[in-house]
Amino acid sequence: MEIFQLILCIVGVVVFSSFVSRFIPKVSTPLVQIVMGAAVTWLPGFPETTLNPELFMVLFIAPLLYLEAHEIDKSQLLKTLKLSLSLAIGLAIATMVAVGVVVHAVWPSVSLAAALALGAALGPTDAVAVSSLGKEASLSLRQLGVLKGESLFNDASGIVGFQFAIAAAITGEFAVGHAAGEFVLSFIGGTLYGLAMGLVANWLFETVRSLGWETTTTRILMELFLPFMLYLTAEELHVSGILAVVASGLFVRFDRTGIGPNVARTNIVSSSVWGVLSFSLNGAVFILLGMQLPRAMSTSWDDPGVSNALLISVILLVSLVVVVMRFLWMAGMLRIARDVTTGKRRPMTPERWRSAAVMTFGGPKGTITLSLMFTIPFSMSWGVPFPMRDELIFIASGVIVVTLLLANFMLPLLAPNRDKLAPEMTEITIEILRKTVEELTGRVDDENRRAVLMVIESYTKRITRLKQRVGERDPQGLERLQIDALHWEKDYIKGLLAELKMHPLDDAAEQDMRVEACERMMDDIMNTLRHASSTPGSGHAVSQIRGRMRAFERRAENLGRRISSKIRRTTPLIREDEMFAHSRLLQLDVMEHVVDRLYEEMGRDTYSTEHCSALILDYRRAEAALKSRPNMGGSAKAITQAEEIKRESYGIELGVIQDMLEAGDITRAQAKALRRNVFVMSVDADSSI
Repeated sequence: MEIFQLILCIVGVVVFSSFVSRFIPKVSTPLVQIVMGAAVTWLPGFPETTLNPELFMVLFIAPLLYLEAHEIDKSQLLKTLKLSLSLAIGLAIATMVAVGVVVHAVWPSVSLAAALALGAALGPTDAVAVSSLGKEASLSLRQLGVLKGESLFNDASGIVGFQFAIAAAITGEFAVGHAAGEFVLSFIGGTLYGLAMGLVANWLFETVRSLGWETTTTRILMELFLPFMLYLTAEELHVSGILAVVASGLFVRFDRTGIGPNVARTNIVSSSVWGVLSFSLNGAVFILLGMQLPRAMSTSWDDPGVSNALLISVILLVSLVVVVMRFLWMAGMLRIARDVTTGKRRPMTPERWRSAAVMTFGGPKGTITLSLMFTIPFSMSWGVPFPMRDELIFIASGVIVVTLLLANFMLPLLAPNRDKLAPEMTEITIEILRKTVEELTGRVDDENRRAVLMVIESYTKRITRLKQRVGERDPQGLERLQIDALHWEKDYIKGLLAELKMHPLDDAAEQDMRVEACERMMDDIMNTLRHASSTPGSGHAVSQIRGRMRAFERRAENLGRRISSKIRRTTPLIREDEMFAHSRLLQLDVMEHVVDRLYEEMGRDTYSTEHCSALILDYRRAEAALKSRPNMGGSAKAITQAEEIKRESYGIELGVIQDMLEAGDITRAQAKALRRNVFVMSVDADSSI
């Protein structure tokens, strides 16, 4: 039961951290999750957490590295492979030696072998943290390629070096030749095994699909099962499970070929499942890290026999050694690297020194370091307790925090994340619409085919119009005109309602029909205006609540009036087909009113003439589409279904925007503007069904 409570707690904190990080954009999400993970451990009744390093590696690190390897830019990785491998192997070994010598010299109570084990554990960078750096800083494709490539390959060198250093600390013997041989076997063996299994997986996926045996469920389960199977079997063969997972992830291609709704649905579901899994595991990794840090550090901090000042000093010294070693290594590699075109070594310019600093702070330590430190045995081979075990874990935990803080605050200073230029918003919007169409295509079945195709057609028109408007000098001006046109629609309907109340019709049923049609359209317009408004602050939130309350009151009043009329049998119950026909006739009247108003505005200086003419053309298109339907009442069911799908499509658009924000493809400011644009475009005349 405690394990189940722990899982629920972690999932809850992951969800909550995604909301909290929105309000503190200057602090990276991993740091937020570490703090929240540490905070929940102080809650009363919180279950005791013990990190099993082996379980942690197979449950979290293996699938995350597999997905990271699969999604990495392969061409960029090949371009930076030499530099990535030099960091993953050369720098990891150099850091291991430097940290070991310094810690042993400063604190002789720590044996040289144990200090080398600490240095080996501090070699790997955190792949999960590295993947989030592009969202907080403007890193070039080369820099991201180097950092991600390093994080994929350096785990093996760190793990192997740590294991042999610990073996030397326990037994008092260290065979350099044997260790080097084991390292080569683990490195090459894991890579070859991963490549071989990647070949098998590619053949299996293609064969199952070609034979028609594939279903969405089996395909997703096969993809999810692969990284866990790879890691466990590689470890059983005594080769690097991490490298097997990485090599296979680089080589396996999730076959996206084929046609038909089943293949499209499988591809969409697969991407969605991996997206959810990646987000959940990423968050869980840092939350677990935060949960472990207090326990890892409290034992040494509360020990009266250990100087806390010495502990802090060693943490700062080791952090300095790690950072300086990394900076010197990066600068040296950049200096000796030859230009691709000229073949000559380039001098170190200020820009290249800054690049070295960016990649220095872009390699924070994380969960693999802490999980390795927890594998330090409690006793030596002859039975005595392992000396300084708690202190070594404390130092590693402190260095993790320091490097994460440096990455969070130094990277934005060295490589500020500049907002993309406004003209790119049109291309981004077109990409969002395309992804929405792909999602809708995967939802087609025999019952909703006509309705979905109607919605897809409206999205196709929006994409075409956006392509025509590429190069628009004042896109905000058109948006303002669209919102003002909504206000004109609202005022016109208000006037109709006032007229109906002052001069009711003789036919009570017709009166109720017209009033409810006006109120329904008014609710739709007000809902769109509330979402499209850019006014910040609590006043806007209060206005939204009041608007929703008024809409709820109107609907409750209409429902009460219907029930009362039915009970008294004074008027027949309103049929939806009749209501649909009245609503469409009202919409035609409203469109004609707005078009007349736009013609008037074209002779004034309030709005651009081109914007007015473009919006008139949109309204005329929608008006012609409505009039071309020979039987509005008969098509009410299909149109109603299409409108429901249209509302779902807005949710899909918002989900795509959030996915692009989390992937670092767009900035927070762009995401906010795009969310507003979803609601503004929803009232665009030719986007209505």
